Amino acid sequence: MIQQLADWLVYGLMGLDATTRLGEALNFFVYDSVKIILLLFGISVVMGVVNAYFPIERLRAYLSTHKLYGFQYLLASVFGAITPFCSCSSIPLFIGFVKGGIPLGVTFAFLITSPLVNEVAVAMFLGAFGWEITLLYVSCGILLGMVGGFVLGRLDLEGLLSPWILQMQKMQIEADAAYESEQVPFMRRLPNIAKEAMAIVKGVLVYVLVGIGIGAFIHGYVPEGFFAEFVQRAGVFGVPASVLMAMPMYANAAGIVPVVEVLVAKGIPLGTALSFMMSVVGLSLPEATMLKKVMTWKLVGIFFGTVALMIMLLGWVFNMIL
Repeated sequence: MIQQLADWLVYGLMGLDATTRLGEALNFFVYDSVKIILLLFGISVVMGVVNAYFPIERLRAYLSTHKLYGFQYLLASVFGAITPFCSCSSIPLFIGFVKGGIPLGVTFAFLITSPLVNEVAVAMFLGAFGWEITLLYVSCGILLGMVGGFVLGRLDLEGLLSPWILQMQKMQIEADAAYESEQVPFMRRLPNIAKEAMAIVKGVLVYVLVGIGIGAFIHGYVPEGFFAEFVQRAGVFGVPASVLMAMPMYANAAGIVPVVEVLVAKGIPLGTALSFMMSVVGLSLPEATMLKKVMTWKLVGIFFGTVALMIMLLGWVFNMIL
């Protein structure tokens, strides 16, 4: 329905041609803006309900004080793998986790894995590369989330969250304490939960629109063959080049799998092609713009740098063993 709305607005009402760059870019912008805003509001409401009735403070304390030997990172990464979100669509759930006080490393494990692995991309990988490569791809995507979440969780980065999200955390704790002491019925809580969800949407709306606008411009105006040609010419520096060149792009895993297939068909090593794919779906410029509302630029840089380094290492390992 969202795609039909975007098609009607851009191609019908505005009269733009679907084959033009402007038409394609505007259609992408309308579709992704509506989709992510609705996701942001819906997930914020769901997380508000969860925070109101689930002892989130106990969970946070349990994850922070008990030795689970990395199991919490595995659970977060697996949860990210089974959620069908791109990098920007997974941010609303990430905000809900952070707002609820879940340890930052665990939330990062989800944020890393969620765009990298989904059922559509897995099905396409099976058809393109077979089950062995698909299994390796899924395993590495989950492993990347686990290791990335663990490393970032050990760096004590909570102080680098934005004042906005820290204020949201404080308000959530105060609201939970008030509701718990008064034992307010659900129907009386729901208007406040919806109001808080709308406040979250308003708080990040500008960042969402700017981020999607950047992605729409790249989607409509940057030639697809440009990146393939550049990576092919990079030679031994193909892996880091693929990561750096992929970051400005914005696509989900299912949309980039055919590109990976073309790159491999042109003779680019599979590890280099997978590094390109993982960077496109897991480290995009629009994602960084949206995360700026939740994090300081320093934390955004640490997150992107850590994940980029691990993607490069995976690419080199793939090239050595395949």
